[in-house]
Formats: sequence, C-alpha cells, structure tokens
Amino acid sequence: MTQEVRRKGRDETEEERADRMWSDLIQEVRVAQTGVQILFGFLLTVVFTPKYDGLAHTDQVIYIVTVILGASATGALIGPVALHRLVTGRRVKPRAVRLASRLTFVGLLLLLATMTAALLLILRVATHDGFVAWLIAPVVAWYLLCWFGLPLWVRRRHTHR
Repeated sequence: MTQEVRRKGRDETEEERADRMWSDLIQEVRVAQTGVQILFGFLLTVVFTPKYDGLAHTDQVIYIVTVILGASATGALIGPVALHRLVTGRRVKPRAVRLASRLTFVGLLLLLATMTAALLLILRVATHDGFVAWLIAPVVAWYLLCWFGLPLWVRRRHTHR
C-alpha cells in the first residue's frame, strides 16, 4: 500500500492566487488607510489653531515634515486602489498585486515615520523637556516589533520551503 503524498499549500492557478492575494491585500490596506487618514486629517487642522503660531520654529518644522510624511503615507496606501482600478481587465493582476504589495509596505514605513514625527511634536509641546526621545523610543520599538519583527519572525520560523 503506497502512502498518498499530501501537498502543502493551495491548488490554484496564478490568476486564482493573484485574486486571493489581492483580496487579502485590500483588507490589510483598509485598516492602514483608516489610521493614516484619521491621523492626516487631524494633522491638517493643527495649523489653523491659535497655538500653532506660538510653536517654536523647530516644532513648526517638525509639524511640516509630519504633514508631508502623512500625505506621502496616504498616497502610498491609496495607491493600490488606483492601481487596481487603472489596470482592471488588462490581464496583469499578478504583477499588479506585487506592485500594490510594495506600495503598501512603503505606506507602512511612511506611516511609521508619520506616527513617530507626530509623537515627537506632541510630546515636545506637552512636556517641554529633553526626555522626549526616551518616551518615543519604546513606542517606536513597539511599532517595529508589532509591524515588522513579529511578522518576519513568523515568516522565517513557519515558512516551509
């Protein structure tokens, strides 16, 4: 009696795999888009508050950099939607999924930078102290662990070749 060899993974065509991966990617992007859009919307209002004029020049520069990072993150995280819309029906979905995945990754990096800069600005204004970096560092380390460290560890440990 011969033992049946079980295949690992899914039995799907390249197009079916692209469809599944696209669906997964869009769900992921929705979560990140919501966060970045709320943060970006908040950032856009700060310049119109009376307190903005009283900010130190350095804090105003940090604010401007934060807004630009937020706008860039928003663009990168909305990019996959525009990409999909413009290439739908062109039979390039596997390539579009790879490009959208890269845009999403860049968007996450930009979101990390935006959140770090926003924390820097808020904590500088709130504390007026030199220990702001010590407050931000553990938060950024936590983001890095949650967003990149743990996923990469799982990928390395549990991916079968």
